[in-house]
Amino acid sequence: MSFETAYKRLEEILEKMNSGTVSLDDSLALYEEADILIRTCNQTLTQAEQRIEVLVKNRQGELLLGEDGRPVTQDFNKNRLI
Repeated sequence: MSFETAYKRLEEILEKMNSGTVSLDDSLALYEEADILIRTCNQTLTQAEQRIEVLVKNRQGELLLGEDGRPVTQDFNKNRLI
């Protein structure tokens, strides 16, 4: 499930639960579904955060540009000291 799909479903669940027309049993089922969706979204965001690319600078602190004129990047590594 994509992040966008999970997030949209979370919004739908919130709207239903805030409507005041959902039974207790249905509210519990929606709450359980929301819990799973929240974990899915958090996992997706964490994975995306770990893939953030860091701009690579040369020794003079200038931005390195590739042949296409765009900044050279590398995968984000939170264990790497900059």
